[in-house]
Amino acid sequence: MKGGKSKTESKRADAKLAVIKKGGATTTKGGRKPAKGKAAKDPNKPKRPASAFFVFMEEFRKQFNKENPDNKAVSAVGKAAGAKWKSMSDAEKAPYVAKAEKRKVDYEKDMKAYNKRQAEGTNATEEEESEKSVSEVNDEDEGDEDGSEEDEDDDE
Repeated sequence: MKGGKSKTESKRADAKLAVIKKGGATTTKGGRKPAKGKAAKDPNKPKRPASAFFVFMEEFRKQFNKENPDNKAVSAVGKAAGAKWKSMSDAEKAPYVAKAEKRKVDYEKDMKAYNKRQAEGTNATEEEESEKSVSEVNDEDEGDEDGSEEDEDDDE
């Protein structure tokens, strides 16, 4: 053996080098350190409302796709929308700003309700979900264990 190391020894050394970077800390893909103590996102939490520009984008995207059906680039839609938004006056932007404000008010109401539920505890939300799923199942299956409820109604 001229190399001095076997293939398995070099693979082990490469694996160790790949995990440990400068300073001995492990890193994630992209070279960033993993976040410490970050809580998982709650899927029941209300989403933040769209800004006036994104409300405008919803409408503009439909119009742009009708005018340019062959254009598949998302960046082209964004650039065109940005250019149009900049050229619009405050009076033209007003309906989108109003919609965004309304969504913001609704979001704040939803967040208050969400925070109230969180303060009461997660057990309350789990009970609500479980009761809902049980009632839905019972409503559909009530008196219909063998699926012949309709046939019994016809005989009467």
